[in-house]
Amino acid sequence: MPSNAVNKREQLTEALKQRILILDGAMGTMIQEHKLEEQDYRGERFKDWHVLIKGNNDLLSLTQPKIIADIHRAYLEAGADIIETNTFNATTISMEDYDMASLSREINLESAKLARSVCDEFEANDPSKPRYVAGVLGPTSKTCSISPDVNDPGYRNINFDKLVAAYVESTLALMEGGADLILIETIFDTLNAKAASFAVEEAFEQAGRSLPVMISGTITDASGRTLSGQTTEAFYNSIRHIKPLSIGLNCALGPDLLRQYVEELSRVCETFTSVHPNAGLPNEFGEYDLEAPEMAKEIIDWGKSGFINIVGGCCGTTPAHIKAFAKGLSGVKPRQLPELEVRMRLSGLEACNLN
Repeated sequence: MPSNAVNKREQLTEALKQRILILDGAMGTMIQEHKLEEQDYRGERFKDWHVLIKGNNDLLSLTQPKIIADIHRAYLEAGADIIETNTFNATTISMEDYDMASLSREINLESAKLARSVCDEFEANDPSKPRYVAGVLGPTSKTCSISPDVNDPGYRNINFDKLVAAYVESTLALMEGGADLILIETIFDTLNAKAASFAVEEAFEQAGRSLPVMISGTITDASGRTLSGQTTEAFYNSIRHIKPLSIGLNCALGPDLLRQYVEELSRVCETFTSVHPNAGLPNEFGEYDLEAPEMAKEIIDWGKSGFINIVGGCCGTTPAHIKAFAKGLSGVKPRQLPELEVRMRLSGLEACNLN
């Protein structure tokens, strides 16, 4: 493993022991503020593309790189320690929606390079504060555990091996582009997360080096379960063997509704925890109304309660939110890792812990 990769890993682990690290906020929310049209997404290179591509935000890393770099820059200026690459839907599987699967590797590579260059810019100005690039692997647009056809419960439109192949390609490109860690996020199907985790390990083996891994699941509604039916603890039990740097929750809910699940994860998780919730629930126009001061109040309470090690924002959050989190959590001690009783920790839809 290159010495700089070892140093980054050690820096990150040590920083997590000293303070709560700040993740960035929503990429899509910030892109929407630019009110881009079809021609903006296409740029010169894709002006004659045969399908509509408006909404393919990951493609903007190729066609509008300045916009993406400026968004990264805004979050770093707000106080973020970790910024996420613009690759949430950049796997071959999700890019098939635009007939752009062949561009997956390039988008991941260039997105990582963009994030890396902005982080390097900030580190050069303030070497005392390292900035980290999280290479994002989203859940894809398909699910391995659930049938998309209500009339055929046994049908699947994706399988484990195809997910693995897509995730391996994306991970290798993110690593080549300069990612410091890999973030598997917005997981609503644990089997997708297992495919991503398996693929990441395969990519590490191919690359001859490894990076820290963050995994973040999604509680989809007030039932307190992921879309594939697991409770928070069951989800944790399903993936704890991967031994990631952190396990966390993001998206779907605002901080008020997510709080009980953050507390539960903090209780059962043997590693660092991460959380990046939405700015409340969407209104009738699909917009998010929870302003920075109000949201920060909830987030600061999580910190003071000892629930979190890494915190940022998901849908609806902006640099103003991240700035409020960073300011409010300054000096707040991070969650201490618990010493749990040794048990056989199993899971179905519920956790089953045997001593």
